[in-house]
Amino acid sequence: MDPATIAHQVSEAAAVGITVVHLHARSGDGSPTHDTEVYKDIIGRIRASHPELVICVSLSGRLSREFAERSAPLRLTGDHQPDMASLTLSSLNFSREASINKPDMVARLAREMLSRGVMPELECFDTGMVNYARYLAERDVIQPPFYFNLILGNVASAQADPLSLGLMVSMLPPSSLWAVGGIGRAQTPAHALALAAGGGVRTGLEDNLHLDQARSRLATNLELVSRAHTLASTMERRVMTPAEFRSRMCLQPGGTKGYGRTPVGITETALS
Repeated sequence: MDPATIAHQVSEAAAVGITVVHLHARSGDGSPTHDTEVYKDIIGRIRASHPELVICVSLSGRLSREFAERSAPLRLTGDHQPDMASLTLSSLNFSREASINKPDMVARLAREMLSRGVMPELECFDTGMVNYARYLAERDVIQPPFYFNLILGNVASAQADPLSLGLMVSMLPPSSLWAVGGIGRAQTPAHALALAAGGGVRTGLEDNLHLDQARSRLATNLELVSRAHTLASTMERRVMTPAEFRSRMCLQPGGTKGYGRTPVGITETALS
């Protein structure tokens, strides 16, 4: 998708209600990229129409193993600076590819975020990654408050079941806000588990391309966001506004404010 299409889909989701938007950029030929000019275009379009949204950029280990390339979106400044950036806390295998995140890469990206006032979106696919987050926190490489996305259902990682989720949540450090995403068919069950347990929800086409378990119908981001709202409403959970999220996580548009100083609760649903 080009920047205009991405911004349009963000606007559709924002009209329904979202807290954080997690962005992946693509070059002109459709391939994934960390290019700052592409991200600058996307972020500029979103901030022009929805300045309140919390913007998170991807620093995926599936695209590059070079620090300069992966960290490039962190060098955006002013109104184009992201509020958050993804930090996957270890290497892992997906069904057809690997995400390579060596310890020194994780630490360098985390320190770069800290120096630039960009909050890490801590992506954890199993308990080992949660433990590594605690390890980094003990050494002040990452600082509270923490935002975790717990990703369930990947073939080589934790599954979407109560025991797996409960164990991961029990290990989170103090001052953590958390949400749950599900890979493929695990998306809806993972969301139901998260909402029942008091957490938030991560949804969208990055994790799941289909609307049904039989994989007979392709989904849209808008449909997936709408379904998350339906689940939250059924469980009488209120979706957290971007302003509430910013207050809890010490974020202001374009970066953090007082990073590492304010504890948070986990009583509302953050939808990303």
